[in-house]
Amino acid sequence: MKKNIIFTFAFLLIAISVTAQIDRSKMPTSGPTPTISLGEPTTFKLGNGLTVLVVENKKLPRVSISLSLDNPPNAEGEKAGIGSIVSQIMGKGTKNISKDAFNEEIDFLGAFLSVNVSGGFAQSLSKYTDRIIELFADAAIHPNFTQEELDLEKKKLIESIKAGENSAEAVANRVRSVLAFGKNHPAGEYATEKTINNITLSEVESYYRANFVPSNAYMVISGDITSDKAKQLAEKHFTPWTGGKAPSFGLPEVKDAQYRQINFVDMPNAVQTEMAVMNISDLKMADEDHHAALVANYILGGAFNSYINMNLREKHAYTYGARSNLARYKNYKGTFRVTTKVRNIVTDSAVVETLKEIKRIRTEEVDAEVLKNAKAKFLGDFILASEKDRTIANRSIKIKTEKLPKDFYETFIAKINAVTKADIKRVANKYFNIDKARIVLVGKGSDVLENLEKVTFEGKNIPILYFDKYGNKTEKPNYNETIPEGVTAQSILDNYFKVLGGKDKLEAVQSTFYTAAASMGGATLNMITKVTAKNQTYTDVLFGGNSVSKNVFDGTKGYQVVQGQKKEYTTDEIADAKKEIYPFPETKATEATLEGIEPYDAGKAYKLKMSDKKTTYFDIKNGLKIKDVLVQEQGGQKATTTITYSNYKEVQGIQFPYTISIAVGPQKFDFIVSEIKINEGVTDEDFK
Repeated sequence: MKKNIIFTFAFLLIAISVTAQIDRSKMPTSGPTPTISLGEPTTFKLGNGLTVLVVENKKLPRVSISLSLDNPPNAEGEKAGIGSIVSQIMGKGTKNISKDAFNEEIDFLGAFLSVNVSGGFAQSLSKYTDRIIELFADAAIHPNFTQEELDLEKKKLIESIKAGENSAEAVANRVRSVLAFGKNHPAGEYATEKTINNITLSEVESYYRANFVPSNAYMVISGDITSDKAKQLAEKHFTPWTGGKAPSFGLPEVKDAQYRQINFVDMPNAVQTEMAVMNISDLKMADEDHHAALVANYILGGAFNSYINMNLREKHAYTYGARSNLARYKNYKGTFRVTTKVRNIVTDSAVVETLKEIKRIRTEEVDAEVLKNAKAKFLGDFILASEKDRTIANRSIKIKTEKLPKDFYETFIAKINAVTKADIKRVANKYFNIDKARIVLVGKGSDVLENLEKVTFEGKNIPILYFDKYGNKTEKPNYNETIPEGVTAQSILDNYFKVLGGKDKLEAVQSTFYTAAASMGGATLNMITKVTAKNQTYTDVLFGGNSVSKNVFDGTKGYQVVQGQKKEYTTDEIADAKKEIYPFPETKATEATLEGIEPYDAGKAYKLKMSDKKTTYFDIKNGLKIKDVLVQEQGGQKATTTITYSNYKEVQGIQFPYTISIAVGPQKFDFIVSEIKINEGVTDEDFK
């Protein structure tokens, strides 16, 4: 004990002494810039063509294996999606080990292992090196392709495609790629339900055999392992890997747009606009401009305090965030893109402000402090990433596959620090091409097109071309369609009641009881909703079995509980509840007015103004309700909630929607109804 006190006292004296010698009026001088050294990996090639690189790193008792296939890209055509399916099935057991046994052993080892048609990665403690390399090789060389797994992955992929049809973000990602590269290019093609259904088990196996071959493969074994041991294990487990050369076909030429233009996709259900300003770039990692382009993109839109984000988010509050990216591909041209999501009402302004910021970095010298800080932040991230085994592996492979000089990463910091203001302006003019920019917008045309048609930049109007959700040219949406003679708000409602099952049946419903669930980042949100004809409601949203939001109204008063905090309904909320809370609130409508016809994803809909806070849309052909748009005041700000209804099914002679999607701002939840009860399971006790 005495010894500990002496040591503590000694350390305290040293600390006081050091502190006393520090002059805090002066900024500390910077230490030397760290150097990055990958070391010279031991390299050898197996007889089957597999190139193996060994990077010894004894700092931690672990080993990593990274496999990368440098195959030429090829379009999948009528089998689009097959590569994704092959990748999803790989790693789920092998021909020698069942899926469950395989996963259990990986968990037991405390390891990580993933393989796909482009390569894979595994990591474990070094004491399990022999086994993790054996398991990695088994998963890569002997995948177990079964009809059961194929059917499961096809089903999951088709469900994902269907879910994306009503997602502005999913549509935007698809259309941007189609317009940049073309549908016949591997970077521009997309999977559909038809192409997925075209895929057979024999084709999956053939695709794997043709593409997963060692001749273009590179494997990096890094960590606590000797070169001799790595070579022994690689030869033992990967020599059985055989195969010829992966197929290679010519790629379509990729070109910029002929002139600056807006490419607009109408998504009537979009609650905000998906925006991208993009052009084609032919920058490669081996080019002299590489380092300057990295810094230029970082300043323009690669960081929180970038030009674009500070303008669109901080100055104008158009968006939660905006970023830019300058992609490089070895085998074909890439793209420069600025992407963001903006409020409908400011779409036109966001376009202009984005173009201004791109013009700014092309024409104005960057501030010295901004350049200095950008370099420091960029290099900080680079140096931090350099500690990771996987980064070391990827960089070793890049040097081989991108034909980079051996000292590419050793000189990386010096070359970043050498970037000048003149370099920034030069590469910005070369790679950020606003003169031939495609401004791809996916949004609600009825809200944004009127102002978009007035957009000018540098004194010139920006022409608008129209495309559908698949990148095909189409006509401008018609938002002024004539309402057929005799159609009124009441006739639309009467038809709605009829197609649901008849107004008499609707009015006989005393209560409804819904249970539904939505996925959220891999987890599940559950929702229970009870509504009565006595103007009562109970809605509870649960996450992990715990209530995160509950609303209760007993016909005269109500309350909301959010994460344990209870709030009583205000006078206005009570008045709104008394109007809206019924099993079929439209049967109580007295103020509905017909405002017009609007296109939506599946056709056209009548737009009915139900109140000053609610607008409802009914499909022209089938008469069903497809959407409610609710506007509410929150803290002096207007908030819009969009609820869409689809997948109607009959319950006791009445049609109910079994998919209910709720969107508030950027958040969207697709609730799938599992059960609906009519006139059962609901009592007055539920509303206390």
